[in-house]
Amino acid sequence: MYDIETYPNVFTLAVEHTDAPLCWSFEISDQRNDSKEIIEFLQYLKDTNARMVGYNNLGFDYPVLHTLIRMGKSDARTLYDKAMAIINSQDDDEGGKWMHQVNPTDRFVEQIDLFKIHHFDNKARATSLKMLEFNMRSDTIEDLPFPVGTALGKEQIVTLKKYNAKDVRETKAFYHKSLDMIRFREELTAKYNRDFMNHNDTKIGKDYFVMKLEEAGVACYDFSSKGRTPRQTPRPSIALKDAILPWIQFESPEFNRVLNWLKEQTITETKGVFNDLIARVHGFDFVFGLGGIHGSIESEVVESDADHVIVDLDVTSYYPNLAITNGFHPAHLGKEFVSIYKHLFEQRKTYPKKSAESAMLKLALNGVYGDSNSRFSVFYDPLFTMSITLNGQLLLCLLAEGLMHIEGLRLIQVNTDGLTVRVPRQNKWLVDLARAAWQLRTGLNLEEAIYKTMMIRDVNNYIAQYEDGNVKRKGAYEWSALWHQNAGGLVIPKVAEKVLIEGAPIRETLQNWPDIMDFMLRTKVPRSSHLAIERDGVTSQLQNITRYYIAEGGGRLFKWMPPLAKNPGQWRKIGVEAGWGVQPCNDIKDAGKLPVDFDYYIQEVEKLCLGLA
Repeated sequence: MYDIETYPNVFTLAVEHTDAPLCWSFEISDQRNDSKEIIEFLQYLKDTNARMVGYNNLGFDYPVLHTLIRMGKSDARTLYDKAMAIINSQDDDEGGKWMHQVNPTDRFVEQIDLFKIHHFDNKARATSLKMLEFNMRSDTIEDLPFPVGTALGKEQIVTLKKYNAKDVRETKAFYHKSLDMIRFREELTAKYNRDFMNHNDTKIGKDYFVMKLEEAGVACYDFSSKGRTPRQTPRPSIALKDAILPWIQFESPEFNRVLNWLKEQTITETKGVFNDLIARVHGFDFVFGLGGIHGSIESEVVESDADHVIVDLDVTSYYPNLAITNGFHPAHLGKEFVSIYKHLFEQRKTYPKKSAESAMLKLALNGVYGDSNSRFSVFYDPLFTMSITLNGQLLLCLLAEGLMHIEGLRLIQVNTDGLTVRVPRQNKWLVDLARAAWQLRTGLNLEEAIYKTMMIRDVNNYIAQYEDGNVKRKGAYEWSALWHQNAGGLVIPKVAEKVLIEGAPIRETLQNWPDIMDFMLRTKVPRSSHLAIERDGVTSQLQNITRYYIAEGGGRLFKWMPPLAKNPGQWRKIGVEAGWGVQPCNDIKDAGKLPVDFDYYIQEVEKLCLGLA
């Protein structure tokens, strides 16, 4: 594991063995220059076939280190200037951001980048190591101790090296939480003799699919003196009637209105196609969107009982099977695309669900649809995108229409790849009949699940409990956060679930909750801003990423943001958790300084529980 820090007069490199408490520390500054020792250490790693693991190391740390390797010896300023050049290139969309990258074949030591593996280089998933420290529930969360560009003194350098080593320990902790992902990539790399080590999941799926297309003789790229460019089918315009299956027709005038409107549209881009497109059928609103159809009852608890049952029907691998069954394919890839798609789907069934092959094939199957609307992808053909999303929504409407004829049936939800109904048990056989008829007509398969109860705030926020007691959580009720998501205040959805499913009392459950980390929240500001806490007339600045909990007698937390152009010189003061006191807790030892203010958490739990009739 490794991490670097760069300042105008000091460069530090901290290293730790991934599986042992062995640590190394190197420094290049006015007082010492470890250039020779660093290069000798890297040579040792190379000779022993070691791998270096970091966090955004391919984008930052390794290019700086590579500069040192090529020079043989450097001063701190040279490495700092290289680091600043990398940072300043990040907003250059003309290709400048890639100029500092080091090709895999040129790397002195093999690199693994946890930042890339987890796809945090995607803007929508961008996650700093400090945010991971919060989500990993680290004992301490430490921000950079000195502003970038500061010339450091001897004591400050000591502090910096401690901070550098701390970052390596945190990266090491995240590495161990990522081992399954790394082993998965190792298996694929060994089996296919192709480097998957720093691929995110989506890229693994895409590259495997491309590999199979090329093996079948389908050209995916054009090659020239400028390199390779993906073959694509850009379309200046799309008549949506060309994307819709011709046999689709409805009984409902509302569904037919939407269908006919869609067939009349010619679009020049896929965004904005479905603005305000809603069909109300039997009092239920079907909302169409590029990402799929959705609709739901709201603010309600629905239960199975002696006379009624909640049935959930989901289409098996909906988008891949829509393409396979109907022959949808990007025009430039031909019908061979469909044959390979089907082969991959059937191939996946032959592997155990938890095997590396099964995981990789799932990624290959699911990644194609999203990539078909990317101008950078070999799968780019927006007509293929629209064929999948339009027919996916319309076919679910056909299913819903058929089910709505059943006496006593109530539609609960429809969402992207399935729907949920509550039906009299005596009429469940009619659901099975409608399901079989839809499957025969579409060539698709519906998987059934039975819910014991559903607590629904809206289509994106609900809890559903299966007959066997397992729980499905969505949106505000989800407490198993992904690494790039905000894992703050988890006690709120956890307690709400106990209240809704077990009938637990809110206040008593919160007061007896055993894990203080579940009460922790976090906030952040960019480097251009700062956080401050006001308590007893005293204002103290906090680090830009701060963990805290709502506390009795706590201080008031504020963000100080730079002035807007219309009010130059006037900094903006924005309250965080307005009206509540907080206790900063970047060191978990501070957790007991003030008592938890349970009233805040009670209020938040009530928002998830009250109003569900």
